[in-house]
Amino acid sequence: MSITLPSRYEDLNPAYRGRLRANPEFIGLVQAAFRSMEVSGGIRFLPLFGLSGSGKSSAALELQTHLPELQVLSLSRAAIESSEQLYLEINGAKSNNHKGIVAIIDQYEEVAIQRSAIPTAFVEALAVADRGIFQKKRVLFIWLTTSKNFQAQLSAATSRNTRILLRPEFEISGPARELWPDIIEETFQVHNDGKDLADFEIIRNDLTDVTSPEHSTLGSALEQIGQHLSNYNPDLQDLSQFRIVILWPVTDGIRINTVRQFTDPRQGYKVDWPAWYRQLNADDRAQLPLDVYNKTRLYFDLRLVPVAAADIETLCRDLEKSEIELSKTSLKRFSETHFFSIIKGSWNPDRYAPLRERESSRAEQARTWYSGVTTKPTQVGRRLALVLRSLGLDAEYEQQIESRHSKVKADILVKILKQIKIIR
Repeated sequence: MSITLPSRYEDLNPAYRGRLRANPEFIGLVQAAFRSMEVSGGIRFLPLFGLSGSGKSSAALELQTHLPELQVLSLSRAAIESSEQLYLEINGAKSNNHKGIVAIIDQYEEVAIQRSAIPTAFVEALAVADRGIFQKKRVLFIWLTTSKNFQAQLSAATSRNTRILLRPEFEISGPARELWPDIIEETFQVHNDGKDLADFEIIRNDLTDVTSPEHSTLGSALEQIGQHLSNYNPDLQDLSQFRIVILWPVTDGIRINTVRQFTDPRQGYKVDWPAWYRQLNADDRAQLPLDVYNKTRLYFDLRLVPVAAADIETLCRDLEKSEIELSKTSLKRFSETHFFSIIKGSWNPDRYAPLRERESSRAEQARTWYSGVTTKPTQVGRRLALVLRSLGLDAEYEQQIESRHSKVKADILVKILKQIKIIR
């Protein structure tokens, strides 16, 4: 489950929005505006300033929760730029026995500043509507802004009809600082199935710290707590961190040389595509999914790594047993193989020593063992995963890996920091 702590109104769970704290001063001003309109008629306009994260969007968009006789309407960008569209959206609002409409202009400040004529044109459209199409309506237009200069421009634009200006420099502030810890805890619990922040190493003292003057708004405090919580969310899946290692147990010099022909041993046995392709016969080239193989080589770090069968035979006895005590001597020998150094990430090309065929009773025994063990790939994978864990790696066998593109089952999955090794 992902951890969530939204700091913006639009990211809040809709069921939670109705529980947001009311702003008494702001609600009082809105009530005064509608009382005035009842007596004097016409519409009202309020340019509302608030720092980013102060809760101005929440306070404005939640007015209908606290004042249910009002209908809150978010105007589109087209309505700000076109008086015809503005009239259409206001007149198209369903009344449902509401006594008035609160029309909100939000997330428009940057564009309006770049096109300085828009605020004046919009307010002039309101002035015309005040004496005409909106004469019988009770509409309070609230323009939300994070710029005091822009707020002043909006106020100045009412100079030819000052009656519609509700308040020239009204500033909204969020809930009192002493309420922030309760709000943060409540917001977290609602959005995370009732879990407590303390379960994620954030205690009450930490919440009290974020109420310091360093944080000017509740939104800023929420974001700081969210940064800490982000450590608990998984990273985005990064396919570039996957390495595919094909393990090839070799029993003689012929197979050792074959691996050398297909790979660049000094570079950690990276697959040499042209060399491999040249070895294919006509039927293989016609039938094999070469495009898929090539994409795999390009997208992932693909290795074909040999390991002497004699170095794994003693570790892979009694494969039917899921747990077994492994020989320390055999583990040490395996830890010195090219394969293990590549998996662990300690491969050093300057210390590369070619793998050579050895004649010994141990090698002969391994050849006999290998000829029959290929029918037990799952058991071999389980045992090699145990070997890798015994050597300190995070390894599991038969692990499924998924992305939005596809899914694949790794014989062995090894996680090393952020790089993931898939062993086939």
